[in-house]
Amino acid sequence: MSAVTIRRQRVEWVVAADRSHLHELAANVILDVLRNTERPVFGFATGGTPLGLYEQLVRRSLENPRLLTRWQDVTGFNLDEYVGLSPEHPQSYHHYMWRYVYRYLPVRPDRMFIPKGIGNLEDNCRSYDESLMKYGWPDVQILGIGKNGHIGFNEPARRLAMNTHVTRLSESTRLANARFFPSARDVPEQAITMGMAGILRAKQIVLLAFGEAKRDALIRAFSGWLGTDVPASLLQLHPHVTVFTDQDIFGDLS
Repeated sequence: MSAVTIRRQRVEWVVAADRSHLHELAANVILDVLRNTERPVFGFATGGTPLGLYEQLVRRSLENPRLLTRWQDVTGFNLDEYVGLSPEHPQSYHHYMWRYVYRYLPVRPDRMFIPKGIGNLEDNCRSYDESLMKYGWPDVQILGIGKNGHIGFNEPARRLAMNTHVTRLSESTRLANARFFPSARDVPEQAITMGMAGILRAKQIVLLAFGEAKRDALIRAFSGWLGTDVPASLLQLHPHVTVFTDQDIFGDLS
């Protein structure tokens, strides 16, 4: 089935049954910015959801030498990292990005920023925000969405932090990520995450959400209500959000 694009209020929805096609369409957005922006800044997400997107970016860049060289001018910011995992840990997001993305592309390591989950965490948060201020907010921020509506690791709470901060992961988030670890007990209890201000300051947001398990989170996030109990609902305030999903939820949105 071909993709259907629907504009609902501020949000553009791209809906298709074929996830590989959705990854291809999302990659088109990233590559268009790569081609047409002098020094592009990308915000990267991790986990299982964006892997198909990264495969598209790597493959299509390797097939196009002119496009491949453009990665030398890219600055990258990752949303988050687990507290307590060294960059070499196989489940760290440092390891993830180098395994699936960076090792294939001519990126500059000194321009690829991932929060550090070891050492002085307060200093690490401050340093990460200073880098954001120096290089600028992402031209495109890639996001997933948690079953409880979190984005990055900004978990539901009475108050949401603006800047990069240490957060305690909810049990539902730890359980969802347990598939990447030997057991749920091995999932770190804390993470460092970009705050809501960093996410919302991105010029464009690409949100990927696949599977029935994410259906309720999408409905709650884009139902027309805003609340810190569903952090993703604040994306309704952003002027340029595109959601790529295989879930047709429009009859459930108010």
